[in-house]
Amino acid sequence: MKLYKKIIDEAMGAQRADLSVLQRKRGQKFEVKDGKPYVDAVNKMKAGEGQSEAVIDLHVKSVNAHYDTLTSLTNYVRPEDDPFVEHYQTPAILEILYDLDESFRKSVDKFIEEIAKSEALIGLESARRYAGFYGPTCVVDFALIPGSTSNVVNQILKKTDIPTDHKKAILAAKSWGMNTSYGVGDVFAHDIENGGTLAAAVDKEINELQFIYDEPMAAQVKLMESAGMSSFDPAKYMEEYRRKMEPFVKKAIDDEVHYANIVTVPAYCVGDIAHHIAQSTFNMCKDDMVMGIIEAGTDVMENTLRQNIDKFRGYDQLLALATGSTAAAAEYILELDGFNGPAVVEFLTRRFHNFVQLYPTRGAAAELHNCDFMDMIFRGWNIMDHARKAKAGSDAPLTPKVSGLPIDLSPVDNHDVIQNPQRYVYPACAITVRFAAMMSLADYPCLLTSEPVTATMMTNLIALDKKTAAAPVRACKNCASASCVDFRHQYCQYRDAV
Repeated sequence: MKLYKKIIDEAMGAQRADLSVLQRKRGQKFEVKDGKPYVDAVNKMKAGEGQSEAVIDLHVKSVNAHYDTLTSLTNYVRPEDDPFVEHYQTPAILEILYDLDESFRKSVDKFIEEIAKSEALIGLESARRYAGFYGPTCVVDFALIPGSTSNVVNQILKKTDIPTDHKKAILAAKSWGMNTSYGVGDVFAHDIENGGTLAAAVDKEINELQFIYDEPMAAQVKLMESAGMSSFDPAKYMEEYRRKMEPFVKKAIDDEVHYANIVTVPAYCVGDIAHHIAQSTFNMCKDDMVMGIIEAGTDVMENTLRQNIDKFRGYDQLLALATGSTAAAAEYILELDGFNGPAVVEFLTRRFHNFVQLYPTRGAAAELHNCDFMDMIFRGWNIMDHARKAKAGSDAPLTPKVSGLPIDLSPVDNHDVIQNPQRYVYPACAITVRFAAMMSLADYPCLLTSEPVTATMMTNLIALDKKTAAAPVRACKNCASASCVDFRHQYCQYRDAV
């Protein structure tokens, strides 16, 4: 029970740090130093019984290296630039591994050669993403869903003759690990829309995919230049970050941490500084209802975790309950206005297909958070639907459960803003304002899903099993769109993960 409490304390500490800053500064001007409470929370993370200190260090030292480096370069990050702040770490970590392990570098070189031999596959997948063939899909998904970069990388790796552990590391680096900001098919889409031939577009796509593995840091700098990122110098950031992290990568190698975990743990944890705690988040949370939903979701999660602390049978249950509780809370809030998961999934999926036609060169990651949101509320709907059927017409309390553990939804019932929508629109017709706030969160659900909690818990779980590659998810995600609208199951790679 002691380790369960430690993990919950650390995860909720990260979430509460973000929340405290948002409650204080929403609607105001962002400064990078606003991320300090999150750094302070992360610095409380320690290796518990049976955990690898080297894995915990990859997380903690990365957050500190990110914060110290960023504050040395700037005190402001534009909203347009903040999505990229968690994409500078994996390129630097990869290049450290390239220099420290010649055999791994040789495996990457063989993989790069195999990319060039995969012209037909890359052309097919790029065309499908461009045309919206798979429906809404997260191109940078942490799983192996159709249309994702990791799905394509996995297909290429299956044909590459290198050690399996190296395959797993390369795959992890473009899933949970974010090796550059590139998503498969982006160069292809822009080239054909600019008048290029299909053959030439495929060649350029191959060159880009090779570039992000051959020279990850240089590739990220070039991508940021093309995106107009101007908040700070990305090359200086990555050089300094690499210098600070090299001792901890060496420590992790000496501790026999799987390379797949070394390339992933440092990236996901830094995004709270200048991304979740950022100008875009401050602006979004000016809306009282949006802020209220994040607050209630956080309380549902923490109450649920702490109330079940003596009932956990395994550490995976912690993460399942944390994310399942907020999924149920999100669905519960939708249902207050007569909406539900399947209705919203169909709505956003139909919107996606229109969006493809309106914006053929849409950003490769444009719909990624819509996908996160749909997956969350579809999961929440399944949890709530089962609970409502169990309750039926009885007087029994509504008790949604995850893994047999009850979820406490009372923070939603007791939240003054959520329960008084009439204060925020025309009072007699306040039947959609909560849904409107949920649609803001559909574009940005990071603190509802929640990413700081997931990152902290995943690091703790990896620290308990350092030699097993944790990313990407080697299981069916039960994708919302695929479950409700789009027939794409046969294109998923989760059963075939390297």
